Amino acid sequence: MPQQSPTPATDSGPAPGITITDLVKTFETPDGVVTAVDNVSLHVPEGSFFTIVGPSGCGKTTIIRMLAGLEDPTSGQMDIRKSSDDGPVTNSMVFQGDSLFPWMTVWDNAAYGLHMRHAPKSEIRDQVGHYLDKTGLTRFAKAYPHQLSGGMRQRVSIARAFANDPDVFYMDEPFSALDEQNKTILQEELLRTWEESRKTVIFITHSVDEAVTLGDQVMIMTGRPGRVKQLVDVPFDRPRSVLELRRQPEYGEMIYDIWGSLKDEVGGAAA
Repeated sequence: MPQQSPTPATDSGPAPGITITDLVKTFETPDGVVTAVDNVSLHVPEGSFFTIVGPSGCGKTTIIRMLAGLEDPTSGQMDIRKSSDDGPVTNSMVFQGDSLFPWMTVWDNAAYGLHMRHAPKSEIRDQVGHYLDKTGLTRFAKAYPHQLSGGMRQRVSIARAFANDPDVFYMDEPFSALDEQNKTILQEELLRTWEESRKTVIFITHSVDEAVTLGDQVMIMTGRPGRVKQLVDVPFDRPRSVLELRRQPEYGEMIYDIWGSLKDEVGGAAA
């Protein structure tokens, strides 16, 4: 399990929100031991939006499942810290698939994490109301998941994650099943909502465009076993507009360079 502890900020910059050192994850299979993640080390500063790209099967999801406490590492260390000493580090996870409770309304789904924490009714009302408004779901508060489109259901998942007010967000390809129009809209909404809180985010995606559009830094992973191939700083100012960003020549050049680093890994994974 990841260690959770407070740490003071320093004059040299923000303290690391997440530190991973020599992380390894292996699985037993009928054909023998498979190494999914191999000696991954990185620092994710507190309050940053950190994106991960890599070929299928390279261990991206395994990393955040270990960080979230859903998987145990085989070896290595994970240290999750925050600058204030006000209790344990909390996290919320937004999955690739639909993770809503079908018997609950939009409001109740968004309030679920707060109810589980036994938050005061006034806090639940304010937090859920605020994030349903931020994600354009206020008038659908009494609707059920089966009455919503795929894009709207993912908005509910995002509203639920932010309403829970965690220290860290883990997002595992939350927009991968959406069409390009809905994906762009939700990227804009996610950026706008995140700008307000500036919580630490680790976001997995297969889309290089999405990784650059959202991230402060992009980690490129090798094919299995998953290792850190390259860390790329994203230089574009915030706040960002998705469409305006994509007009910039520098954006296209960065996408091209990252694909150049990634294509051999993707080709190797396919082979």
